[in-house]
Amino acid sequence: MATVKQIRRRIRSVQSTRQITKAMEMVAAAKLRKAQARAEAARPYAAQMAAVLANLSAAARTLAHPLFQERAARRVLVAVVASDKGLCGSFNTNVFRRAEEHIAAIGRENTVLAPVGRRACSYFGRRQWGLERAVRKLGDTVDLNMVRTLGRSAVDMFLSGEVDRVDFVHTRFITTARRQVEVVPLVPIQPAAEAAGETAYIFEPDAETIFNDLLPRFIDTRILSVLADSLAAEFSARMLAMGNATQNADEMIAALTLKANKLRQAAITRELSEIVGGAAVLE
Repeated sequence: MATVKQIRRRIRSVQSTRQITKAMEMVAAAKLRKAQARAEAARPYAAQMAAVLANLSAAARTLAHPLFQERAARRVLVAVVASDKGLCGSFNTNVFRRAEEHIAAIGRENTVLAPVGRRACSYFGRRQWGLERAVRKLGDTVDLNMVRTLGRSAVDMFLSGEVDRVDFVHTRFITTARRQVEVVPLVPIQPAAEAAGETAYIFEPDAETIFNDLLPRFIDTRILSVLADSLAAEFSARMLAMGNATQNADEMIAALTLKANKLRQAAITRELSEIVGGAAVLE
């Protein structure tokens, strides 16, 4: 049985761990507020870009832009967005499980993988995947240069015929307590079948030039929204995980303190009994 001294040493150890988890919870909460604001700010812009693209693509029905072209998905680029750090509960596990299911549906031999985040690189690297297209550091904020690099790489691979589709597997932030892993098709772009009205657009200089400038921006906007959602979901998962860890530490400290008090009380009772017994013998 553990002694009072050993239990008190364990209590101090748990208290030190609690200080770390509480600090990480507070840091994650502060980062979550900023990431949530960025994610919510990116959604209306992405939605408006999609609406503009829908109207223009429906108006320019005769334009067959390569990024609208659907092909048989013989090879698919799958970008898996995870986190750089751990201690965020089942956040990464859920992403990897959904990615494995998506890859299994496509076929490993037909999949070109692009892991995003240190944890994704580590996970797929251990499973003998090539990491030539990996983004090894995601960071705590969305890097616009990284967004443009990912968008340019996806477009170039699709236009060159190296892949026939580009999908992103990421976690969508819903609320602080709710997250959902989604597969977002990025390329080819799905234009609206019909315009919302009969508005006639005049393209200047021409529809092809406008789409050549607009479509890469639209893809960058989608990637920006995906990464912003993933970061907000990561911070919310870490905040909740560290909050649960702090609560568990409090419960353990209370249980250990109760146990130490009981042992101390038993030791005092035993000593008193020995004193009373010794006094009785002397009498």
